[in-house]
Amino acid sequence: MSGRARLTVSATAASMMAACALLPLASPKGWFIQALLIVCLQATVGALTRRVPLARPLTVLAQALVSLVSLTVVFAPHQALGGIIPGPSAFTQLGQLVQDGLTDVGNFAIPAPVTPGIRMLLVGGVVVIALAVDTIAVTYSRAAPAGLPLLALYSVAAGLRSGGIQWLFFVLAASGYLLLLLAEGRDRLSRWGRVFAAAPAPGTWAGPGASGGPTAPVRTGRRIGAMALGIALVVPAAAQSVMPSLGEGLLKNAGHGSGSGIGGGGGGSVNLLAALQDNLNQPDNREVLTYRTTTKDIPGMYLRIAALDKFDGTQWSPSNRPTEDVPAQLPRPLGMATDVPYTTVRTEVSVDDSYVQGLLPLPFPATSVRTSGTWKYQPEGGMLIGTHGQNASGVRYTVDSMQVAPTATQLAQAPPATGRIADEYEKVPGDLPPVVAATAQEVTKGATNDYERALDLQRYFTSGQFVYNTQAKAGTGVDAIARFLQTKEGFCVHFAFTMATMARTLHIPARVAIGFTPGTQNPDGWMSVGLKDAHAWPELYFQGIGWTRFEPTPYRGTAPAYTQQQATGGTSEPRDTAPHGSTNTPAPAPSASPSCAPDNRQPGDCGQAAATGGTGSGGSTTTGDVVTGLLVAWVALGVLLLLAAPLLWRARQRMNRLGRNRPGRLGGRRTGTAPPQALSAWREVIDTGWDYGVLPEDSETPRRAMARLVTEGQLSGEAAASATALATAVEQTLYAREPRPVPGLADQVDRVRAGLHTSASRGTRLRALLLPRSSARLVWSFSARWAALTGRVSQAGRRVTEPLYRRRAAKQEQ
Repeated sequence: MSGRARLTVSATAASMMAACALLPLASPKGWFIQALLIVCLQATVGALTRRVPLARPLTVLAQALVSLVSLTVVFAPHQALGGIIPGPSAFTQLGQLVQDGLTDVGNFAIPAPVTPGIRMLLVGGVVVIALAVDTIAVTYSRAAPAGLPLLALYSVAAGLRSGGIQWLFFVLAASGYLLLLLAEGRDRLSRWGRVFAAAPAPGTWAGPGASGGPTAPVRTGRRIGAMALGIALVVPAAAQSVMPSLGEGLLKNAGHGSGSGIGGGGGGSVNLLAALQDNLNQPDNREVLTYRTTTKDIPGMYLRIAALDKFDGTQWSPSNRPTEDVPAQLPRPLGMATDVPYTTVRTEVSVDDSYVQGLLPLPFPATSVRTSGTWKYQPEGGMLIGTHGQNASGVRYTVDSMQVAPTATQLAQAPPATGRIADEYEKVPGDLPPVVAATAQEVTKGATNDYERALDLQRYFTSGQFVYNTQAKAGTGVDAIARFLQTKEGFCVHFAFTMATMARTLHIPARVAIGFTPGTQNPDGWMSVGLKDAHAWPELYFQGIGWTRFEPTPYRGTAPAYTQQQATGGTSEPRDTAPHGSTNTPAPAPSASPSCAPDNRQPGDCGQAAATGGTGSGGSTTTGDVVTGLLVAWVALGVLLLLAAPLLWRARQRMNRLGRNRPGRLGGRRTGTAPPQALSAWREVIDTGWDYGVLPEDSETPRRAMARLVTEGQLSGEAAASATALATAVEQTLYAREPRPVPGLADQVDRVRAGLHTSASRGTRLRALLLPRSSARLVWSFSARWAALTGRVSQAGRRVTEPLYRRRAAKQEQ
């Protein structure tokens, strides 16, 4: 293997070894194979173009074009011309996938599901880094700076994964870089020839394989690299034992925590708050699950995913509470007395394969869950959390639950919460703006108990003063709540978190639930829930009843029956009966701008927001489609290379003959002797004439051949003079006693070629470029080599079979 080929292989290996650091970030890992195939294709094109050779920028351009075509075949075949050539639609699709990927990165916790957008970021990012490494290290022969893109790739992986990256990935990335440096060092040394050293002293043994001198530089470099890598691993570990405050850093084996996505490693658990607004503004309503239930109160069938109960002033988040194995019978809801009326409901749920979430959607409160997989139960929040990579994708399960229906009297007579519930669920941050508590006091000033205060809060948000707008600036911190109370514009997140915060300032325990509203009913009786049904709502705690749902978001969900009545017999609050996402009765849509005034916010008056989203960027690509696409790309590249073979071969032959492949050489030999210079230039001129239609004739003398080339090629001026000068140089080379070097032969050939090109027709020029006639020599060369190969094989076969025939003949004679 040549030094340049070894450097190409090392650059590819270094890029892919560094890319291994991205493997823990997403699952499944099939994207890595796609990236590997495209990077190998990219490196192959680079090796071929450097061998021609092309100018360095053209080599990089060729690699970039092949990479772009490969990405188009994999990610946007339906938008490409012929499924291969990228056009405006393909660029739009690729750009959309990048945008979706950036959104998905913010929406999912690690390990994230490989949505089409995330796949595009992973594969495209690795391909771009590999191109940069190959360009710097191989095309421009600067291996050391190529470590910067490798470091960038590793740093991205380490930065995204909380707690750092496993030490194995650091070793892989560092080893790849060392491999690249050693390959370049070996190539650089080889240009100086063999390294000689003094022979060993008499009577000493140099060791096995020694050549009589000190250790070779390459072997020394390997040892230095291995030592440096060992120090990089050992020193942090030793420093950590001496100075624990440094933390675990690189050597920490990061776990599978849920991050902001809740879920204990559910494998791709969604960062619910970040995803909610994005989901509500997606153009499609992808179905995430279907269910069949025995309840008669369909509007009350909220499917709850998680409970967010901790508010630190920056955001609402779930507390880190203990979990347990899922019991056959779930415990009775916290704080619920035996006299609270409820209906037992059984629900069969089937989750779509595209819904990758580490928490299981359940009616609340559930009394039993029958499902497969590895799940844990968190009693405080009533949540089922996946462990060891378990998620809800494709899961089917049955849930028994209570549909609780407390009376207004029970809620009004509930005593104030005390003890742990009051301490934990009435906390508000110290920097909460005074306007929040002041507004809560103002809104509920006529209420006499917590139930009436809760109703007043709900009525405040649904009375028409607030605009539902999914384009409003998201946020759940104290500043976002104060801004929402001022602008009176937001979506379910703002309504739910603001009401919960205001309730806490009134000493009513509160938290926020994230999940889905009931969805829409299919003709077969099953309910369909799409991501436009994603929702957030507050839960308030009443002693003796437990956690109770309220609905402050206008035009979203359904207010519970117990919020439609007053214990004192007062007027009831108007009920919002439009289920979220209903296809039979379209829900009044959110305003897309502040121009939708509160007085005009009636059903149908404001423009409908596109409401929904997916668990990712939408769409899916099967492994079979990807493999097929890559095979098509390889076949297309093979066809293109086959068609371009005459052009590439002719360009390389011209470079070799004119000494432009390596400085100081002509025709592959040193330029110190005249014959190789002149004869190589002569062959090039003859083949150039052949390309432009002047057929060669081996029986002609050099002067006669050049005269015919001038006549048939219509040469004049400098071109004709250069042809004559070349003929003179060849005659001197062939017949002079002491041939002398002739300067400027390559320039003479260029002038003859330019003259032939100028005088030729457009069709002749195009054929001379794309399908030169002299490329027949390539066929002749291949035929000669094939004949020689078959001759050697036949001769080897005869050497093997002849003794057998002789022994057989000898036996027959006997």
